[in-house]
Amino acid sequence: MGASALPIIIFSAIFGVVGIVLPIIAPKGPNRGIVQCVLILTAATCWLFWLCCYMAQMNPLIGPKLHQNTILIMAREWGNPLPDMDNYHPEPHSVAEH
Repeated sequence: MGASALPIIIFSAIFGVVGIVLPIIAPKGPNRGIVQCVLILTAATCWLFWLCCYMAQMNPLIGPKLHQNTILIMAREWGNPLPDMDNYHPEPHSVAEH
């Protein structure tokens, strides 16, 4: 799974509007500088958080933990039986065993 340029462009544009355009058109007043700073920091941090979450999906550090029976059933049902495991019949296990 690789990165697609389209989501990066779209979200960068959205956060660019929030962090660049909105501070320029912020209403004049005694707190204009604070409003501009809040908009810029919000856009920068939200974009960075989104980018980290998006990139983390490209190379996940963890995967599902499957029981050996589940793997064998999936392999058989999907037409990829495991070579040495065709005649393997695991003994039943109890739920309390884990």
